[in-house]
Amino acid sequence: MTTFDDRENAFEAKYAHDEEMTFKAVARRNKLTGLWAAGLLGKSGSDADDYAKSVVLADFEEAGHEDVVRKLAADLGDKADANTIRAKMDELMAVAKDQIMKEVG
Repeated sequence: MTTFDDRENAFEAKYAHDEEMTFKAVARRNKLTGLWAAGLLGKSGSDADDYAKSVVLADFEEAGHEDVVRKLAADLGDKADANTIRAKMDELMAVAKDQIMKEVG
C-alpha cells in the first residue's frame, strides 16, 4: 500500500467516525429535547422516556430537524412555539455533544 492509500483510508475512517458522532449527537439532542417537552406536558418517569423516544423516531421522517420541530410544536401547542423549540434544540445540541465526548473520551 502506498502513502496515498494510507492517507485515503485514514480520511475515510475519520469521516465515518465523524458521521457516527454526529448521528449520536443528533439522536441524543432529540432525546433531551423530548424530555424537556415531556416536562412541559407534565409527563414524568417512563411516560417521559416513551415520549422522548417518540421524538427521536420523528427525526427519521425527513432530512433535517424540521420534522422534530413540527411534532413538538403540534404536541406542545401554546406551551412553546417553533422558534422556542429550535432555540432549545440548539442549546441541547451542545449538551448532547458534550455528553457524547465524555462517553467516548
